[in-house]
Amino acid sequence: MIRKKLNVLLSALSFGAALFSCSDYLDVVPDNIPTIGHAFNNRYEAEGFLYGCFAYLPSFADPSSNPALMGGDEVWYIDPAELVSPRLWYIARGEQGTNAPLADYWASRQNGYDLRGGNPVFTGLSDCNIFLENIYQPFDLEDYERNRWIAEVTFLKAWLHFSLFRMYGPIPLIRENLPVSAPAEEVQRYREPVDSVVNYIVQLLDASIENLPLEIEDITNDMGRPTKAIALAVKAQVLTLAASPLFNGNPDYISVMDNRGRYLFPREYVPEKWQRAATALKEAIDVAHEAGHKLFDFRTTGFTTNLSDQTILAMQVRGAVTERWNREIIWGESKISPDALQRVCFPAFYFIHNSGGIGKSYAPTLSVVRQFYTKNGVPIEEDRDWTNIDPMGLRTADAAHKYYIHEGYQTINLHFDREARFYGAITFDGGTYYGNSRTSADNNMWYLQMKNGNVCGGLTPLQRYSSTGYLCKKPVHYLTSVPDNTNAISVYRYAFPVIRLADLYLMYAETLNETKTAPDDEVYTWIDLVRARTGLENVVDSWLKYALNSDKPLSKEGMRDIIRRERLNELAFEGARFWDLRRWKLSEEYMNRPVQGLNIRGETAADFYQVTDIYPLKFTVKDYLWPIRQAVLLKNKNLVQNPGW
Repeated sequence: MIRKKLNVLLSALSFGAALFSCSDYLDVVPDNIPTIGHAFNNRYEAEGFLYGCFAYLPSFADPSSNPALMGGDEVWYIDPAELVSPRLWYIARGEQGTNAPLADYWASRQNGYDLRGGNPVFTGLSDCNIFLENIYQPFDLEDYERNRWIAEVTFLKAWLHFSLFRMYGPIPLIRENLPVSAPAEEVQRYREPVDSVVNYIVQLLDASIENLPLEIEDITNDMGRPTKAIALAVKAQVLTLAASPLFNGNPDYISVMDNRGRYLFPREYVPEKWQRAATALKEAIDVAHEAGHKLFDFRTTGFTTNLSDQTILAMQVRGAVTERWNREIIWGESKISPDALQRVCFPAFYFIHNSGGIGKSYAPTLSVVRQFYTKNGVPIEEDRDWTNIDPMGLRTADAAHKYYIHEGYQTINLHFDREARFYGAITFDGGTYYGNSRTSADNNMWYLQMKNGNVCGGLTPLQRYSSTGYLCKKPVHYLTSVPDNTNAISVYRYAFPVIRLADLYLMYAETLNETKTAPDDEVYTWIDLVRARTGLENVVDSWLKYALNSDKPLSKEGMRDIIRRERLNELAFEGARFWDLRRWKLSEEYMNRPVQGLNIRGETAADFYQVTDIYPLKFTVKDYLWPIRQAVLLKNKNLVQNPGW
């Protein structure tokens, strides 16, 4: 994997730190041009610079670095907390600002964004340009390898632009570095309009694809490096974002212009953008299939001989996320393993587990618990079978539910008769737990007790508890475990998915639906493939048999709602929800509701299962885009602040 190159990388980082200064404005001019030649003197030195460029990829699996993991309404955290910093959780709490923006990847030094201590993404773009300008110098570099490295850095350059684009919208395009002699007015770069940004990123990705490999051959050292499928998948993401309501004729932004009178956002809705995205998604899916990518099946792991069908279905998507480099993962995290994420999701099975390396504080909100489908494959609020059922009513589990809820345990209706993805994603009071050294069979699974005074419940210890009465199960590999009589957790390392095939299928269904006057079999096919993996019937039949509005999948608007709900369920706790709600312009709807959970101070079922308001979320129009740091605006008068900040 890429981290196998650590010694080469550290050498490059040391060189890079001496080569470039990092200030609080857009600084892309190298300080010491004569030293660049040394970095490209031979293949070894050039490879070091290459891996220095890779270092600018973020730590996707780290909640302290990736705002999509803790910055929304999907999970709720605590402060103070141990094992993972709560800093990016403050975004969800409404504490973003212009003096010191949270997750400020435009300009600030923040621990965690890259191995240099959080230098700006623009510095990474400068490094990519230096690499592309000088990679022709090494005398001992074969053309085929040079071409691949150029393609990889071109991809990185595209992705770094994209990472800024989805945060800030219009951004300066760093096509090339400025010479030291550049006049001051050239250094004061402008933000480019959205369509220009999108087209430039797509241009870079198209340029990279030709010389990227179809698949990684050296799986020991190179997993995580760009492939054709990765580049095409990112291209599809870029175009889908550009077609979505946030950037496609958004009336909130139509008056934003720079000091030259140039409008920065599209002023009209362009439906053809959906077709462009759909075409890109089909190409990405076709190439992914050609490279051997397919939906993950837990039966291929060899652990299922003595497992029930129920347990296998619950493990399908959990395994798709946590099974190391499985064939569904198109692009996986290669810099770090999600160790910290697993630790804060891991529950306590004995009181001694409430310390050491176990955090048990990454807590799904009650709205997300409700969000998953019933076993009928439709939302609870749309299921005819649930019309007269109180989700918060108490019920005792019988033998028919033993693989998901401990037999004889009293819990609430909300935990019964849900889809398999719910049981693979959510740890709840009375729920079974596959893993923690009990993997050969499921006739003696762990189960969790989350009430106050129980092993995994209450506010004990104060820096390691669930604020909602739930924990995330999905990001924890089933082989991650802790012995009964110690608190020393053994974390199974895996590559956290950045993009997996199911994501592309659902995005393709979404873009197709937007291009048609009404959904058809082409739209249904891709969502039904994802649903079938976890035992759900197809969309049309599920709504026909079980839903109050049986015609919902037959209309464009109804299918749009279904596809969005499907993405929220399938990709829960993977960082997709954070960006999806923004691009759909639905964050104002979802994040102006109070965060709710259970009464974690309750010791009895009657007290514990009381819906409790935890925090009054507030999300306004300005929160869709990141603020540019005020100090940056003072130094570059050509930059315009994002609306509302």
